[in-house]
Amino acid sequence: AFSGNTNADSVVYYKLQHSIKARFLRFVPLDWNPNGRIGMRIEVYGCTYRSEVVGFDGKSCLIYTFNKKLINALKDVISLKFKTMQSDGILLHREGQNGDHITMELTKGKLSLLINLGDTKTHPSNAQINITLGSLLDDQHWHSVLIEHFNNQVNFTVDKHTHHFHAKGEFSYLDLDYELSFGGIPVPGKSGTLSRRNFHGCFENIYYNGVNIIDLARKH
Repeated sequence: AFSGNTNADSVVYYKLQHSIKARFLRFVPLDWNPNGRIGMRIEVYGCTYRSEVVGFDGKSCLIYTFNKKLINALKDVISLKFKTMQSDGILLHREGQNGDHITMELTKGKLSLLINLGDTKTHPSNAQINITLGSLLDDQHWHSVLIEHFNNQVNFTVDKHTHHFHAKGEFSYLDLDYELSFGGIPVPGKSGTLSRRNFHGCFENIYYNGVNIIDLARKH
């Protein structure tokens, strides 16, 4: 509840600690100044929300190849929003020469982050990590995803529900190409995951380490 002014002309100003994204704002007066006249004036100030949207038809994917000299190997941040009516599909994929790969996949309406070292003989105990979050994500509503990788600490967030885990050195073994694909796995795939279904739906505001991928694709 926000208290208003107690006289005729003063202004009470509130700055919210956390940002709010909303389609509508509804104000419900709970109480009036008993010594003054009934009245209310509200002004709301915010920031312009930029939206870049790209659609996938289940047969396409968006590939981003980046300059390895500009990338900090100890830090990766990927964020995006998606909506779909399909319960299965690849949202993100990155792989290496030896079968190593990181894949984010929608499976039966749940979102899974799969980290695979590929070389199970060298690192049998750390060969694969599979984290699953969310449910009924194929409801044609927007869902937000955030992957943060700092050193060996990984945060996987879906709609503000976060799973924190420590990779115990697995990331130091990953041998990945400087290429990210969104919406599917490019052919030919080295990780043997070609049987998986490509994404059919929409992405909004794809960012990789601060780079606006959709805007970059439009320009190039």
